[in-house]
Amino acid sequence: MFNPKSLKAEEFISHEEILSTLEYADKNKDNMELVDQIIAKAKERKGLSHREASVLLACDNEEKIKEIYALAEQIKKDFYGNRIVMFAPLYLSNYCVNGCVYCPYHLKNNHIARKKLTQEEIEKEVIALQDMGHKRLAIEAGEDPVNNPIEYILESIKTIYAIKHKNGAIRRVNVNIAATTVENYRKLKEAGIGTYILFQETYHKESYEQLHPTGPKHDYAYHTEAMDRAMEGGIDDVGLGVLFGLELYRYEFAGLLMHAEHLEAVHGVGPHTISVPRLKRADDIDPDQFDNGISDEIFEKICALIRISVPYTGMIISTRESQAVREKVIKLGVSQISGASRTSVGGYTEEERPHDSEQFDVSDQRTLDEVVRWLMELGYIPSFCTACYREGRTGDRFMSLCKAGQIQNCCHPNALMTLKEFLMDYASPETREIGEKLIAEEVYNVPKEKVREICKENLVNIENGKRDFRF
Repeated sequence: MFNPKSLKAEEFISHEEILSTLEYADKNKDNMELVDQIIAKAKERKGLSHREASVLLACDNEEKIKEIYALAEQIKKDFYGNRIVMFAPLYLSNYCVNGCVYCPYHLKNNHIARKKLTQEEIEKEVIALQDMGHKRLAIEAGEDPVNNPIEYILESIKTIYAIKHKNGAIRRVNVNIAATTVENYRKLKEAGIGTYILFQETYHKESYEQLHPTGPKHDYAYHTEAMDRAMEGGIDDVGLGVLFGLELYRYEFAGLLMHAEHLEAVHGVGPHTISVPRLKRADDIDPDQFDNGISDEIFEKICALIRISVPYTGMIISTRESQAVREKVIKLGVSQISGASRTSVGGYTEEERPHDSEQFDVSDQRTLDEVVRWLMELGYIPSFCTACYREGRTGDRFMSLCKAGQIQNCCHPNALMTLKEFLMDYASPETREIGEKLIAEEVYNVPKEKVREICKENLVNIENGKRDFRF
């Protein structure tokens, strides 16, 4: 029985409800009166239900798709302006006891070098990331109670926050580790994490169990209910995601939106972020074995529809995707991207990108400086801001700001000030020149005059060597 307020996985992600939704979408995809009503509702910027959004996903009328894309672009501007938040993943350990058939870290893969970073090695990796200019990390580790216990994760977070190198500092650590207990989520909260991220991989229970044949991750309900435990443990920023390509995309899309509806219904706050990874080639994984891969066109449509369905959420895209695809989806709603990522344990301190131990192929292999310059040339502001999390604007406090459109008065100046830091400390002369020009123009887009004047003062202070201003 479908019930978004239930705490049982099979009730808030109801298989029957998804099948019924897909049937309804097929029946109504050419019902232009209904399609127009749904688009009109999306224009109110309050979001769409999984059923409404599924109708738009099924609709293949080109005029309507163009309208959806234009709306997605506008909603993104209204909620997030032209800022793109930058981050990098940091892989701590590839030891894993699970048997996930699509991930090279699975237990039976004997020809991948297993590695776990010591605290000294973490320090070196973090300094390498700081030297690029990163301020926000997402730490990743396989599930292994012996090699990667929660104590190891907590110690690693402490190490990362403690490293001050030149003007470098990691100001926010997001955590992407396996589903765990309320008590462990409480410990992560106390350690000062930003967002807790956990990809569902697939919402289709039967497929989920086949794709995760062995290990603790096999338990569908425990995994799917993880966000509720995280919220109970005090973490109010959680990030959802599915691995597109494992199951039929329309099923996943409906499940993903149902999960967002569930979090909103139970906790009063939806997902802080939604990630949209697609299955990619890796050590012993061939994505062609999975016959549910999606085209770039469908992928773009999914991104646009997530943006109009969950307008307040941050949307994340990684270096799994090529520069060309990233450029398209940034326009349609993506608000956070990684740059210069290494997806192997210890990858940042190695001169050559190691391919034998990557979790997935990295399509976009540019340096952070190149990615920052590219974004600015497209008219975006690369932001290294972490202010909301450090000022306690998380969970419902962030959401109410975001939903009220007040973000321009804090996030816009914060983005400009953190970009200025990057330009002063890390950028190439060419990137710096483009960035200075952008900042000079964009500072006038800060709506409140008082905030604008303080921002201008702070930009001068940054020029004179001071750091870490925030609203």
